[in-house]
Amino acid sequence: MARIPLDLPSTPLNRVLRWYSRRTYGKVLDPLMAYARHRRVLFAASRFELSLARWNKLDPGLKDLAVLASAVAIGCSWCTDFGYWASRNHGVPHEKLQDVPRWRDSDVYTPLERDVLEYAEAMSATPPAVGDGLVERLRGRLGDAALVELTMMVAVENQRSRFNSALGLSTQGFKDSCDIPARPLRP
Repeated sequence: MARIPLDLPSTPLNRVLRWYSRRTYGKVLDPLMAYARHRRVLFAASRFELSLARWNKLDPGLKDLAVLASAVAIGCSWCTDFGYWASRNHGVPHEKLQDVPRWRDSDVYTPLERDVLEYAEAMSATPPAVGDGLVERLRGRLGDAALVELTMMVAVENQRSRFNSALGLSTQGFKDSCDIPARPLRP
């Protein structure tokens, strides 16, 4: 349960925020309503998120896996729920997303994806536990610009996850709307 009220007064700004969120995501995002409690935080976070969306040096699928792995490592249910939904909308296969919490035991990832998942997890530890060998492997495969983007995306997801977890923001059911349930077997 959220630790701050998310039901904001009906001001013009809040009506626009709700409209935009419903139009874009199908629901009003709880973190957006939390940000709206502080106008400068809202505007700064919104500008930053819009800027992040334009970064393009790192493969989008790798970025999605890294962000989700970070949310899982921190234990943010809101970020894991939303990250799964966003990643499915970006075309990341269901099998890869569902195996993120147990990526070491899964056979659905490429060696590069495994390194990205390991990196995201190591960066999300407190204190970070990133090794030189892992960075060199990623740098060799991705290049400097994509490695910097990967690093910043994991750092940003750490910020998002810690913000949401601290304020008690939890799943909003995004993941439930992603995949078509399996049809029951006919006798």
